[in-house]
Amino acid sequence: MAQQDNSPPDCDLAAIVARHGGDSHNLVQILRCVQERCGTLPARAIDELARRLGLPRVRVEAAASFYHFFHAESHGAYEVLFCDNIIDEFHGRAELMQYFCERLWLEVGKVSEDGLVYVNTTSDIGLADQAPAALINGYLVPSLDKARIDLIAEMVRQRRPLAQWPSLLFDVADNVRQPGPLLADGYTPGEALHAALALGPEGVLEELARADLRGRGGAGFRTALKWSSCRRAPGGAHYVVCNADEGEPGTFKDRVLLQRHADLVFDGMTLCAHVIGARQGFLYLRGEYRHLLEHLEAVLARRRAQGLLGRGIMGRAGFDFDIAIHLGAGAYICGEESALIESLEGKPGKPRNRPPYPNTEGYRGQPTVVNNVETFACAARIALLGGEWFVGLGTGQSTGTKLLSVSGDCKRPGIYEYPFGVPVRQVLHDCGAADAQAVQVGGPSGTLVSWREFDRRIAFEDVPGAGAFMVFSRERDMFEVARNFSHFFARESCGFCTPCRVGTSLLRQTMDKLAAGKGSAYDMDIMKQLMHILKTMSHCGLGHTAANPIVEAMADFPEAFERRLKALDFEPAFDLDGALQTARLITGRDDAWAHIVAAAECDDRGACALPPSSDSP
Repeated sequence: MAQQDNSPPDCDLAAIVARHGGDSHNLVQILRCVQERCGTLPARAIDELARRLGLPRVRVEAAASFYHFFHAESHGAYEVLFCDNIIDEFHGRAELMQYFCERLWLEVGKVSEDGLVYVNTTSDIGLADQAPAALINGYLVPSLDKARIDLIAEMVRQRRPLAQWPSLLFDVADNVRQPGPLLADGYTPGEALHAALALGPEGVLEELARADLRGRGGAGFRTALKWSSCRRAPGGAHYVVCNADEGEPGTFKDRVLLQRHADLVFDGMTLCAHVIGARQGFLYLRGEYRHLLEHLEAVLARRRAQGLLGRGIMGRAGFDFDIAIHLGAGAYICGEESALIESLEGKPGKPRNRPPYPNTEGYRGQPTVVNNVETFACAARIALLGGEWFVGLGTGQSTGTKLLSVSGDCKRPGIYEYPFGVPVRQVLHDCGAADAQAVQVGGPSGTLVSWREFDRRIAFEDVPGAGAFMVFSRERDMFEVARNFSHFFARESCGFCTPCRVGTSLLRQTMDKLAAGKGSAYDMDIMKQLMHILKTMSHCGLGHTAANPIVEAMADFPEAFERRLKALDFEPAFDLDGALQTARLITGRDDAWAHIVAAAECDDRGACALPPSSDSP
C-alpha cells in the first residue's frame, strides 16, 4: 500500500492525532484527515501515526490499504470517480467517461501527465435516481451529461478549487415522489423524546413490541428484542450505533432521510439510549455522503444547544447522551454490522465471527445496538404515535411502511413510501415504468422479480429488501445486469475468507468469458458449483448472497445466457491462435503450420488438412 520513499507535505500529524484524542480506535477518521490534508497517505505518515498511536505499523498499514478511498500515491488536485452501478451504465456512463478523458487527454486509472487529474470508476455512490453520476474529490456530482462534463473540464483546466465551482454541479435532489408517515413534514425536534420519557424505558419497549417493528436494513430482526437484549446485557458501557453506510447498489433512502429528517433519526437514537442506558452514540456515515457531514454536524450542534443532546437531556438528571459522526472510507462490507463496528474501532472492516452478537458484545466489547437509519426513524414515530398506530399500516407480518429507492427505466425515479404489502406492479405504475421486464428488489443481494411475478408484494413474507427497487425495461440485457453485479461483489469482497475472495473473482471471470462469446455449458456448470460454495461456505452475508443475481437471472432469463454459449464442452477463454496473428503479419505467413489448430491436424509426415498459402516456403 505505502510508498517506500516519499516525503509528505507538512500534514501536522500531531494536531490531527490530538484532535481525535490520540485514540487508536479513531484510526480510520485520522487517516481520512491525513489524506484530506496531504492528498495521500505516504509511508512516512504511516510510520509516524503508528508511533504516535502506539500501534504496530502493520496495523496502520492494514487499515490504510483496506478502504477504497485511501491511496498511497497522489491522485492529483482532482480525483474524478465515475459510478459504474448498472443504472449508470445503462444511462451512458462509459460514453461520458470516455468523453471526459478525451477532453483532458486522460487515461483511466492513471494521473494525468501534469499531475493534475485522476479518473477512474467506483461502486454505487447513492445517486441511482440521478444517474449517471460521479464523485469529485469526495463530493457527489449528479445527472451528468456532456454539457456538465464540459463545465467540469473547464473548471479543471482553470485549476479552480471546488469551493469556486458552480454550486449547481453539486445540487443533489431529494426526489421524494410519494411521502408517508416517515417523510411527512412538520415534526418538532424532541417530540418523540417527550413521549419516551413519559413512557419510561419499559414502556418504550412495550410500544416497540406492540408495533412489531423489524429492522429496515434488510435482515428484519425485531427491534424490541434487540434493544431489550442489549438493555439486559452486562457491561461497563452501552452504545448506540446508526448504520448509515447504505452501499447496496440502487439504495439512497437514508441519504434523503438524513438530509430532510435528521432530527427524527437522532431522536430515535436518543430514545434508544434512554432504553438501554447508553451515554454515547455514533452515526456511521458512508464516505460517499461526505456532502452531508456539515449539515449533520450543524443539526447535532443545534440539538445540544436545545438540550436534546449532552448532559441532562430535557432537564432529566442522569439522562446523558451524545452522538459523534464517523465517516466511512469506501467499503461496501461495512454495511454489515460487525464489520461496521470493526471500522468504528479503527480496523479494516472485516465481519466478526458471530456469536457473540453486537447487542451483547459490540463496540469496544460492550453491549451495542446497531440499527438502520430508517429503523431509528420508525422507532421515533412509534414512541410518539404508539404501537397500535404502526400495526394499522402494512401486513400482519410486516407492519408499518417501507421506503423504496426507485431507479432505472422509469419516468419518475426517487423515494416512495408505501405500507408494507404493496404489489410490485403498483410501484411500477406509480413511477412510470410501463415497459418493465424485471425489477431488482433489495439490490444485488436481494431478489430479482421478473415480469411474470409483478403481483408479488414488498413484505418480509414475500419480497423483502433494504429498499432498492431497480427497474429494467424490455430493451435491457439481463445477462449484463448480472455481470455488472458479479463485478461489484468481486470488487467489494473484503478478502477475509477464501470462498468469497476466490469465488467472487471466478464468477466475474466466467461471466466475462461468456460476454466475450467464449462460453460453454461447462462454464455454466462451473458457475453453479461456485454458487453452492459461496452460499454454504462464505464467512458472511456478502459471500452468501454474491451469487444471487446470477442464480436468479439464469432461472428467469435463461435465453440471455444460452445465446452466449459457443460450445457444449469446454471452450478456453484465451485465444492462443488469435494471439499469433501479429506474428503472422510480421512474418508474412498464413500457412497451416502458422495456425495452432491447423498444425494440430497435420499428420506425422507433415501433410496438413489445410493447403499451404502460395507465399509459404
